[in-house]
Amino acid sequence: MSRAATSAAILSLAAMAAANAESLAGRASVIDGDTIEIHGARIRLEGIDAPESRQTCMSKETGQVVRCGQKAAFFLADLLAEHTVTCTEAGKDRYGRMLAHCAVEGQDVGASMVRAGWALAFVGYSREYLPQEDEARTAGAGMWATEFVAPWDWRKGHR
Repeated sequence: MSRAATSAAILSLAAMAAANAESLAGRASVIDGDTIEIHGARIRLEGIDAPESRQTCMSKETGQVVRCGQKAAFFLADLLAEHTVTCTEAGKDRYGRMLAHCAVEGQDVGASMVRAGWALAFVGYSREYLPQEDEARTAGAGMWATEFVAPWDWRKGHR
């Protein structure tokens, strides 16, 4: 098979895989800052990690405790509001949840969470949202206005 034919076959397979990726759309319920539910299906937002529901941080300005996990979930709920959320499956996580990229009115939900500072780029799995994380860090947005433990490290100490 020629190089051009091989490339065409690979592109065709990639297009078929994308077409076969499960899509799910509807109104979403927020489980936490990086997990939603649509029509009974749990969906973990691909490429981000938000603080856990019980996770707290400390304000750099006042030294007071900030409920970062709760704030992340509230930000996500406000972002999704009454909109239709469209998610495209990227795989399954170890708990069987759909991993997906989700959008609201054409806006990438994961990028919005990271840019607002209420989630981090989950670099152990993806580097996709590093530019948004840099924006949030520079702006001191969300968790970046606090002293915090990365969610993946916080879970290690609390499970």
